[in-house]
Amino acid sequence: MFAIVKIAGQQFKVSEGQSLYVPHIGGKQGDNVEFSDVLLTSNENKVATDGKVTVKAEILNELVKGDKVIAFKMRKRKGFRKKTGHRTQYTQIKITGIA
Repeated sequence: MFAIVKIAGQQFKVSEGQSLYVPHIGGKQGDNVEFSDVLLTSNENKVATDGKVTVKAEILNELVKGDKVIAFKMRKRKGFRKKTGHRTQYTQIKITGIA
């Protein structure tokens, strides 16, 4: 059984027992969270799009930083150089149930 869930504006294909990284959501390590915005569910070749399903998950790691992304701008022969960057924050969750 799997489900397609919308978490923080992004869609994820999840199944029970799966661990994944999602954009940072509030909560502490060990907390249980529920996602009610389920777009599609499938159970042995039966596809359903009803919105009565919730996905339950547990937070494994509340803050994980992604790889550093560098944005470098330069104008040739002008002496203009600008270097900025950021590291995206993620939360690691484990899917405990689809009901």
